[in-house]
Amino acid sequence: MSQNSDIIPVEFPTDFAEALSKRYLEYALSTITSRSLPDVRDGLKPVHRRLLFAMRQLKLDPDQGFKKSARVVGDVMGKFHPHGDAAIYDAMVRLAQEFAMRYQLVDGQGNFGNIDGDNAAAMRYTEARMTEVARLLLDGIDEDAIDFRPTYDGEAEEPVLLPAGFPNLLANGAQGIAVGMATNIPPHNVVELADAALHLIKYPNASIETITGYVKGPDFPTGGLLIEPRESVVEAYRTGRGSFQLRAKYTVEREKGGAWQLVVTEIPFQVQKSRLIEKMAEMLQAKKLPMLADIRDESAEDVRIVLEPKSRRLEPEIVMESLYRLTELQTRIPLNLNVLDKDGKPGVMSLPEALRAWLDHRRDVLLRRSTFRLERIARRLEILEGYIIVFLNLDEVISIIRESDHPRDDLMQRFALTETQANAILDMRLRSLRRLEEEGLRQERDALLEEQSGLQALISDEVKQWSEITGQIKDLKSTFAKSDTRRTILADAPDIDFDPNEILVEKEPITVICSEKGWIRAMKGHLAADTEFKFKEGDGPAFVLHAETTDKILIFTDAGRFYTLSGDKLPKGRGFGEPLSLMLDIPADAGLVGMIKGDSKEIFIASSKGYGMRIDGASAIAQTRSGKQILNLSADAKAKICLPVTGDTVAVVGQNRKLLIFDIAEVPQLAKGKGVILQRYKDGEMSDIKLFNKADGLTWQMGGGRTRTETDLTVWTGKRGGAGKLPPTGFPRPARFT
Repeated sequence: MSQNSDIIPVEFPTDFAEALSKRYLEYALSTITSRSLPDVRDGLKPVHRRLLFAMRQLKLDPDQGFKKSARVVGDVMGKFHPHGDAAIYDAMVRLAQEFAMRYQLVDGQGNFGNIDGDNAAAMRYTEARMTEVARLLLDGIDEDAIDFRPTYDGEAEEPVLLPAGFPNLLANGAQGIAVGMATNIPPHNVVELADAALHLIKYPNASIETITGYVKGPDFPTGGLLIEPRESVVEAYRTGRGSFQLRAKYTVEREKGGAWQLVVTEIPFQVQKSRLIEKMAEMLQAKKLPMLADIRDESAEDVRIVLEPKSRRLEPEIVMESLYRLTELQTRIPLNLNVLDKDGKPGVMSLPEALRAWLDHRRDVLLRRSTFRLERIARRLEILEGYIIVFLNLDEVISIIRESDHPRDDLMQRFALTETQANAILDMRLRSLRRLEEEGLRQERDALLEEQSGLQALISDEVKQWSEITGQIKDLKSTFAKSDTRRTILADAPDIDFDPNEILVEKEPITVICSEKGWIRAMKGHLAADTEFKFKEGDGPAFVLHAETTDKILIFTDAGRFYTLSGDKLPKGRGFGEPLSLMLDIPADAGLVGMIKGDSKEIFIASSKGYGMRIDGASAIAQTRSGKQILNLSADAKAKICLPVTGDTVAVVGQNRKLLIFDIAEVPQLAKGKGVILQRYKDGEMSDIKLFNKADGLTWQMGGGRTRTETDLTVWTGKRGGAGKLPPTGFPRPARFT
């Protein structure tokens, strides 16, 4: 037995919660930095970066032939990315899809999926190579432009990031979900990004309003209409968080006889066409799209979804607006510019910050490539000086090489050569000697010296560096300017106010009759005022209103509450109609004050205590059977007046027969409340109100069916809230205008 056989290892206990939190943090950091979030400089996640680097090693340049996708995936998995082949191939497929990438990085040959959501063919059937955009991202990678790190097994090296001669982060966007954070960056137009970058180079502190003058919004590969207000776009780019409202694009195809159909030609980004049509078909069967008769998919290479309306009399714009509200033909695209900065730290950036990070990276790449080129020039100049010496002393050099046991050392000693020069001379092939013409060598040396001087000046002058980057970005812009027009159109959402469930209602004139006991019905046409209507015994007419079947009918009760009925839903004129209590939740003891159309711009309401106000007619429309409380009342008060606002003057008369006239502008428009005092009373309450144009005079009904009009109203004109004065002789008792 050994001397140490009795030693028992000491165990150090660890708190379980501490160990768990430590390991989870390590996992979270790995997910954030090595999987889910892109680098702000090249806009790529590790798997995409490794895919492009592996394709470059396989010499899959844009002008070369294709190779099997399985070959690329195998190299990526074996050399760089120790994950499943399915995940790698899925990432590669997305880089090749023209409906997913604004600027494809992989040129695919074969079935790489489609906008319907169908999967790509297996990797053994498809082929791929890089695109010109991918070449721009990799340009300079062999010139020490970026750092490399060991691969997961330590057998090779992989790039930490790419030189990124293309603003890939914003041009192609990115999506990812990490631990506790996510990123969602929509694609943009590279020409607009180039213009914004050029402006940032010239004016580093440019405002977000100026930058968004160049980058007007996302530009999606599937097109569509961007209807987000500019203020929201600017704020989203300022904070790095927000969303953009995107709509499908459509055309109206007219046919003979007045028939027409809608044809959707572009659908929102990341909406699967087959799933969209499937959902719309389900809604059509469930009668949730009453404006449509049929949906057909006539798509081939392009998108063509045909929507047939239920009726040709409908307005195409209203039908499409209703579909936008009810289906995925309109979506919101989120913006969460959460990326890794140059130090590998995650954070949300604004649009100018992301562009500036890319520009700073391009400057670093320029300096590193320039330094690398200077080293190559210095080495070549050293060798050229040796070649010139060989040319001038060719016979002696050949003699030393032929006769010496140590020709390198002898050459170095004889002609004061460096080791590099001596090795280059010894490695030279004999057939190269014929090209060693002094003039040619000196011309090459002079050209290299001139290039060296220019690079040294570039490295030492920041202004020249940004000038060089400006030239590169202008070249990039010119490459795309002619062929790459904006696909997503900037538009304003039309201001159309309608109820999608009621657009199929036939617009017909009706006369709405409501009795004193709350029985309501609608008769076709606009009947004359002297028409006699039948009522139940003991009942009589309360309100008669000319309206349309498309109108909303407002019922105002003495509790200060508005109730709403649709004109097309009213019981027909035969019989006595139906009681309001069956259609609305009106209390049994509620009295009816008024009936008015919901399209009235303004409504004047008042209580028995002399308080009143103006309200917006649309705000009085209730969406439920229980109505909407508008006029607040004291315990002993009741609502008494409900009139459409017509005229510029208000006439109020109390039970005390005091008349007060004032300008309607003195009564404010409110959303709801008690209102303002119209007339004050010592005894009694308000009796009646009339709205009229002062220039036409005040008219009231007198006995015997006669009317009287008073144009000189000076005696009764005052300020709102006054007591008023007695009306002219012959004014009705009790005091009323009608």
